[in-house]
Amino acid sequence: MDSATKKELQILACKVRLGIIDGVHSAKAGHPGGSLSCTEILTYLYFKHMNIDPKNPKMANRDRFVLSKGHAAPALYAVLAHRGFFDVEKLTTLRQIGSILQGHPDMKNIPGVDMSTGSLGQGISAAVGMALSSKHFGENYNVYTVLGDGEIEEGQVWEAAMFAGNKGLSNLTAFVDYNNLQIDGTIGEVNSAEPIDKKFEAFNWATIVIDGNDFDQIEDALNKAATIDKPVAIIAKTVKGKGVSYMENAVNWHGAAPNDELYEQAMNELNETLKSLQ
Repeated sequence: MDSATKKELQILACKVRLGIIDGVHSAKAGHPGGSLSCTEILTYLYFKHMNIDPKNPKMANRDRFVLSKGHAAPALYAVLAHRGFFDVEKLTTLRQIGSILQGHPDMKNIPGVDMSTGSLGQGISAAVGMALSSKHFGENYNVYTVLGDGEIEEGQVWEAAMFAGNKGLSNLTAFVDYNNLQIDGTIGEVNSAEPIDKKFEAFNWATIVIDGNDFDQIEDALNKAATIDKPVAIIAKTVKGKGVSYMENAVNWHGAAPNDELYEQAMNELNETLKSLQ
């Protein structure tokens, strides 16, 4: 990736993080930690990789994206807004009465959302169905999904993975946002799914392990995935709360909103990062 493109993506990711913090603070609720950890993944997919058109969100041959870890909706909303699916100003209406931006993605009311998600494990199942449909009807679109590392403790995830591997759904790529923290503690403390890569491989997936906050590695992984004739799981090691010092690797920011003082600190930090990139 050339330096100009990388800097552009880093600037966009920083703006997305500002949108995440703005939304969660305005709502006084939400999930900032896991939204901040997957920001680079969503930014790369929507701004560099996927075949989409903000002016035609229901374009028939568009690539599909499913946020299986639906509680990270603030990240998806910020990316969609900055990509032009709706006004950025709407981000501060998160979770408010009358807003299209519910606490979890809503495909009926939010332009650019391909699947309503929230109940963990169901998103990847829907993504598998979309990939199967694309293959069956010869529609040639690709499907991408992001799962949480805590989410993959759900049995439904592995039923979906088994089906996708057995059907050879090479048009399906799943990112596991491996930030090593879930609502009740570390993955190891709660119910570790390790070795994650070997489990996917046992269900006939290819796996790639990357730093999920590094755009070069995300790009390389997606380019490699496109050459593999089976579903691909990209195990993306990330930092929960990435970009906000007091949220990084802190489990208490899984599902909490910053107060006014901490909001100002987060916005100042992110704006300083943005200034350094411009």
